[in-house]
Amino acid sequence: MQKLIYIVGVLALITLFGCSDDSRETISDASDTVQRVAEVVSEEVSANNSSVAEEATESVENSGAEAVEEVAAADMENSGTEAVKEVAAADKGSKAELKPEQIGVVETLPEQYPAEWILIQDAAFFHMLDGRLLVVDASSDDSARRYKGMFNSSIIGQFAQSTTRPELYSVDTYLSRGTRGERTDVFTIYDKRTLAPVGEVVLPAKRSSNMPTIYNLQLVDDEKLALVYNFTPAASVSIVDLDSRTFLGEVPIPGCALAYPMAGRGFSTVCGDGTIQTVNIGANSDDIVSNRTDAFFDYENDPLMEKAVQIGSMTYFPTFKGNIQPVDMSGDIAVPGEAWSMLGDGDEGWLPGGLQSTGVDDAGRMYVLMHPEGAEGTHKNPGSEVWVYDVENQQRVDRIKLKLPAISMGITRGEDPLMVTTNINLVIDVYKVKSGEYLRTIADIGAETPFMLHGAR
Repeated sequence: MQKLIYIVGVLALITLFGCSDDSRETISDASDTVQRVAEVVSEEVSANNSSVAEEATESVENSGAEAVEEVAAADMENSGTEAVKEVAAADKGSKAELKPEQIGVVETLPEQYPAEWILIQDAAFFHMLDGRLLVVDASSDDSARRYKGMFNSSIIGQFAQSTTRPELYSVDTYLSRGTRGERTDVFTIYDKRTLAPVGEVVLPAKRSSNMPTIYNLQLVDDEKLALVYNFTPAASVSIVDLDSRTFLGEVPIPGCALAYPMAGRGFSTVCGDGTIQTVNIGANSDDIVSNRTDAFFDYENDPLMEKAVQIGSMTYFPTFKGNIQPVDMSGDIAVPGEAWSMLGDGDEGWLPGGLQSTGVDDAGRMYVLMHPEGAEGTHKNPGSEVWVYDVENQQRVDRIKLKLPAISMGITRGEDPLMVTTNINLVIDVYKVKSGEYLRTIADIGAETPFMLHGAR
């Protein structure tokens, strides 16, 4: 077939370009030959036509399949390209929305914290250098927005807050090499609005490093003086002037512990012999007058718990066996009153216990963590209920059952306060005081060992 095409092509070229007479005769002879060849070829084509058709069909099918594959591949490639373009466009759009972050911006908190805010004192018990206080809105269900800020309080710092200045106070201990080296005790003043330190007073390196306790650090004389309890094991109290931010001096209190505010420039301290010592600080800090009561509580059989509440000029101490010991601290010397029982009919076996087991609200009611099956040595047991007392009438007025037993508690201020507890899982539960209703649990806020809870003042 190819030969035939070749010959016909040659003849066409000769005809096209012209030739001589002799050549025309030769071409005529050749044409006859070509005719015969064409007939032969035609017979061969007819014989092979069916097999050629089959081969052609197969070739077309293969070519079609290959074409389909090529089209599919091209389609996938195009789709991928379009997807990449879409991702690139989206990425470009997202990048276009990002704005450079402005650094150096410090948000401020209100000078007067809302009534529902609390301060959580995390002692960071397993890494005490990193203790902290966190400011949190206890009324919020928004886990992100309830967190307001934090500041550090190293090696189980002690904490107090002012009601007359926008200040928070912490007494901390630092070592010059982190975990070793020279010790420095510091009274640090923080701005409530920024939680930034705005002043400090270096103290004698002897402040008590016991577990957080409210009466390790207190304010007296209309919050002009701060009192810091020391223990080396010799007991004393350091005095800080908050106006001048200076250390004034130190008062020894042998055999006694902690500092309970008195009227004026005085404080009382509970002593191990069943007495209370009262210290009055004169205008000159060196002018110190001390008085001691007679023994009024049984330190062998029913000692006072140091976890008292102060309501007005009265201080109420729970005892290990479920009594309340009132002490009048309105004068120059503490005056103990008559103790009364926290327990009523059917309350046998219930006793106070926990780390911070008492609280007080603005209405002057006393709150106490209570646990059943109390006995000698259970005074640190978590409480499963909180009992509420009208201390003037010496009556229990409510009992709040807790969702989980708690080791510490605190009460927010205001007419409709919240009660917050550190439960046995070391997270914060929130209750409505008036109804006793459990509201929420506050967790995952960066507090590992929230030992103390303080309502914002």
